[in-house]
Amino acid sequence: MTTATAPAAASAATARAKAFVAAHKDLATALGRAAGEHVHDPDTIVASLNAGLPSLADPEYLDGMQMVAPGIRPVLGIRQPLLRAVGSGLRAATRGVPASTRLDIATRILRDPIIELHWLAFGILERTVRDEPERTWQLVRAESRAAHEWATVDALAHVAALGILAEPYRWAELEQLVYSPSRWERRLAGSTIATLPFADRVAGRRPEIAVRGLRILGDLMGDSSPDVQKSLAWAIRSLSIVDLPATVAFLRAEARTAGATDDGARAWVVRDSLEKIPESVADELRAVVEGIRRRPNAASTSRAAETAAAFAGLGVEVPPAERPIVDRTAELPDRRSTTT
Repeated sequence: MTTATAPAAASAATARAKAFVAAHKDLATALGRAAGEHVHDPDTIVASLNAGLPSLADPEYLDGMQMVAPGIRPVLGIRQPLLRAVGSGLRAATRGVPASTRLDIATRILRDPIIELHWLAFGILERTVRDEPERTWQLVRAESRAAHEWATVDALAHVAALGILAEPYRWAELEQLVYSPSRWERRLAGSTIATLPFADRVAGRRPEIAVRGLRILGDLMGDSSPDVQKSLAWAIRSLSIVDLPATVAFLRAEARTAGATDDGARAWVVRDSLEKIPESVADELRAVVEGIRRRPNAASTSRAAETAAAFAGLGVEVPPAERPIVDRTAELPDRRSTTT
């Protein structure tokens, strides 16, 4: 009886969600456009969004968000298609506005605590990261330091991925994040690598993406945080699209290490990374890590954790989470753009 009714229940929930979105989509787009009319008054934009967003909230979706992303707060419970519609309206209203002005809007939005407002701001940052990279990265770093749940970190990864593809020296940002005491900053490193092949399906799939990405993931393998482990597995699955042989070689090496050291954290990531790996290879890797399980409260065995501990042992501040961000954009040449 249970197996017969479960699909019907799922279908009913899906139908309800679609109906809710359809009934509110025009309102969402209009809200974004109306808020965007105040393009030179970021305070009024935020006030308009705060006044209108609650009407798009779905209590049922809010319950689901709080269940799958514990700690997410304060959040209204707005379904993603509706939030994208608000963002689309806001983007249409600000088309042709200089990137510096759009960045001012994003900066003001990010001062508001509502999570959905932050996600709207990330949509703006995706458009400013090329034209105003320094100021945009300041906001990315500030958001990563303040993060306290995975959904916001993974949304922020889209901005970081576009920034790295535009300016490859930004890989250094991820190379520093692996040493952070914050698991959310370490997760951002993994989530950004996972996003790169999809942020741009040409530039994000060049061979060097796999080379640099796997090197960073290798520093994080063995991380004790399940939130970080999930981002590592996601990133490995993504990189298998970019360079399957290199990814398989990486997994074989990590599986051998997990088997030799009984490393449950490392073994979990290997097992969760096998979705896009040829079945014969996946079976081989599963056999290597068979029976190796994560243990509660186990310490990280990653190279990054060892390096961070060495820094701390010397009394040296570990970069970059506790390092203050200094806005030096005033010292840079004027790069304002009128492009969208």
